[in-house]
Amino acid sequence: MPTIQVSVVTPDGKVYDGAVDMVVVRTVEGELGILPNHIPLVAPLTVGAVRLNKGTTVEKVAVTGGFVEVRPDQVTILAEAAELPSDIDVDRAKEAEKRARQRIESAKTDAIDFKRAELALRRATNRLDVAGK
Repeated sequence: MPTIQVSVVTPDGKVYDGAVDMVVVRTVEGELGILPNHIPLVAPLTVGAVRLNKGTTVEKVAVTGGFVEVRPDQVTILAEAAELPSDIDVDRAKEAEKRARQRIESAKTDAIDFKRAELALRRATNRLDVAGK
């Protein structure tokens, strides 16, 4: 079965590099599944888990925004931030989730603070989901 090469890169360096059967990313338009020989495209990403399917196993990478560039033989994810499950500090993510929920409750009248708190909550819950917690 053909594979596709995937690289997940942040400003701090490469987070993931390997060959997979399928990549699933969350774009601003919805989820996008990418198989080998996919048509070329570039799409903006939102907060979400990148799923990397290899046979019967699925690896996840927590991604916070950025872009995905697809070529027939390679997918490059240029992320603002990305973490493998083993790199996620679960206690820190739980604390961030708790703070975000508190800010959402206290920021109901301030639209800007509410949006910032909502985004922080999405980032924290995404990290916890990828970490399996």
